[in-house]
Amino acid sequence: MKQLAATLFVLAAGVGLIAIAFTIQQVNREEVRLTSDLERRSTLLAENVRNAIEANFLNRSDIYLQNVVEKFAGRERIAGIEIYDNNTVVVARSLEIPDEPSESQRIAATAMDQDAAHGEFAIFGKKRIYQLALPIHQEESVVGALMVVQNAEYIDTRLAEIWRNNLLRLLIQILLITSAIILMIRWLIYAPVRNLVASLKFARTENGGEEIGYSSGILQPLTAEIKNVRRSLLEARIAAREEARVNLDKLDSPWTADRLHVFAEQILKERSLIVVANAEPYTHTREGKDLTYFTAASGVNTALDPMMQACGGTWIAYGPSEEDKLVVDSENRIRVPPNDPKYTLRRVWLSPKEWQGYYAGLSTEGLWALFHNAHNRPIFRKEDWQEYKKVNGKFAEAVLAEIKDVKNPIIFIQDFGFTILPRLIKRARPDAIVGMFWHIPWVSPEAFSICPWKKDILQGMLHADLIGFHTQLYCNNFIESVRLEMEARIDFERLAVVNDGHVTLIKPFPISIAFSNGQQRDVENTGTIHEADAKVLKSLGVHTEYVGVGVDRLDYIKGIMERIKGIEIFLKKYPAYVGTFTFIQIAAPTRSAIRKYSEFAKEVESEILRVNALFESKGWKPIILLKKHHSHEEIERFYRLANFCLVTSLHDGMNLVAKEFIAARGDEKGVLVLSQFTGASRELKDALIINPYDGEQTAEAIHTALTMSPTEQTKRMRNMREVVRSYNVYRWAAEILKTLTNL
Repeated sequence: MKQLAATLFVLAAGVGLIAIAFTIQQVNREEVRLTSDLERRSTLLAENVRNAIEANFLNRSDIYLQNVVEKFAGRERIAGIEIYDNNTVVVARSLEIPDEPSESQRIAATAMDQDAAHGEFAIFGKKRIYQLALPIHQEESVVGALMVVQNAEYIDTRLAEIWRNNLLRLLIQILLITSAIILMIRWLIYAPVRNLVASLKFARTENGGEEIGYSSGILQPLTAEIKNVRRSLLEARIAAREEARVNLDKLDSPWTADRLHVFAEQILKERSLIVVANAEPYTHTREGKDLTYFTAASGVNTALDPMMQACGGTWIAYGPSEEDKLVVDSENRIRVPPNDPKYTLRRVWLSPKEWQGYYAGLSTEGLWALFHNAHNRPIFRKEDWQEYKKVNGKFAEAVLAEIKDVKNPIIFIQDFGFTILPRLIKRARPDAIVGMFWHIPWVSPEAFSICPWKKDILQGMLHADLIGFHTQLYCNNFIESVRLEMEARIDFERLAVVNDGHVTLIKPFPISIAFSNGQQRDVENTGTIHEADAKVLKSLGVHTEYVGVGVDRLDYIKGIMERIKGIEIFLKKYPAYVGTFTFIQIAAPTRSAIRKYSEFAKEVESEILRVNALFESKGWKPIILLKKHHSHEEIERFYRLANFCLVTSLHDGMNLVAKEFIAARGDEKGVLVLSQFTGASRELKDALIINPYDGEQTAEAIHTALTMSPTEQTKRMRNMREVVRSYNVYRWAAEILKTLTNL
């Protein structure tokens, strides 16, 4: 629509400029014609008057001269007549001209001095006039001057009329032309294209059915081709679904969004899938006067959004922005993704006090710090715990509202923000099947024991039917915590906990990303991509031979400070890379309203400035900090252009950045340097595994990555891509759904 508006604007501007140019020419010609006509008529009138008074001018009485002036002054468009003697003294004047000195005397004097007619345009009483003076002779001598003053306002009136008529004509022409173009586009292009798009969308999202009508005309060749494409899409979809049904129970075969969709239909049947997570997948915001949205930077979103797009259902989350409230319906729901809706997002609103206690307080300063062994002291406040329970109750109300008319619904709860939510749901709806996934590490029972509400947290979680963790180690730590803190029976053979007669299954489900599995063409480093990448680097002022990349939220658990120290040691140890190596750190702001995080962001900026000051020269600096949110497409471009990706988390549940980097490398090049304290390090054995606390080891890993042969890079990357491909997020979701429905 904006392109059409811009096209019409350019067209209207072009037509307008042409019309204005012709109007200027017409006005100039008309002004010349009217001026010449006025001068001619003024000259004829002045000569007639002069003929009546020139003979014996000096002997004429003033009364006679005044009578002659009055006789001629009443004619049309004559503003007045004056007669001067040779001293430019007025001897006769019509009543229309005031008796005061004016430009008329100067014009009369000029005519007498030159002994020739002299005329000028002037403004008289806010009116435009034309003054023409003729010398009066007697016996070859100039004895006076005759001044004829003509009203010239009609010239301006005529020119203004031309402008007005032409502009009105221009406006009508532009209106007719644009209307005709819009109608032509709508009838000949927009309507057929809309039908074609609707048909392709139908083929992409449905399983067949009534065919949408096509249009003929100028798009007939395209219509015929798209008809074939649509048929191929439908056939491919049907074939994919048939294959998915055949391989329904073979979890180790390749998984795609289509296969997960069919799988979910088969095992969920009429039951609803409800996902509960603190963070929403799409946050609405404002750009100028327009409402838009962005995808939040989060591993939870990276994993769950593709799953929900494949399975459908409802995602219940906190809506943080005022713009979020403007787009929901009366029940706080909106279909997402906004550009291609696949599932429902239900937003829950929290007051500043609730958010501060539930999220900033207990969830972040307490539980996040506790479960990430990054040497940051957790803070526990009683008032935060009260708000935490209150918010869990709010989310429970939202869940119960969504499942009130549904039998045996499946609830899938995410992470540490909702540890008591399973109990609230199960007490109200015992028939609900509740699963919970813990996206962060579960620490040792000794570390967990410092939490003041440890028993409440375990009691709440153990009302879930299934609790999933990234690794077996986290499962073991959780079971040990239950063994030490609860009077519950543990079935080590099944890895289950029996508490108050309720059985909770504990299983590892290493989360992943939406790797294509051939559904989409892997991105190759073609010349086109190289050109685009070069533009990105040029815009950042990067002209070095080697490039490293890090992609993290500005969180202290990500080891960004340790990473910077490793880069400093690397450049000191290998000075040959000074000026030839640049590290790009993409750092999305997170939890900036929390003091610890705002202080950490300042520490990172200060440390980067310090290291850059040590080495920078001639416009080069070793580290570039991009402190803003980036889209997945933008981040993938950085993944593709980098020689290596540096992941230095001090403690992380999985870390999907590592897997995203691998998925982006369709060229099977690049090196992953990965912290041993990530869940991903247990799967991605071909990465360069490091201890991020050891700066020397990090520096050596960077050097190894930059000197690794292309053959070795390909071997390692190919192995890691196979790991991510074979266990993608669709398989992760399928295993969880199958486990839940089989309970």
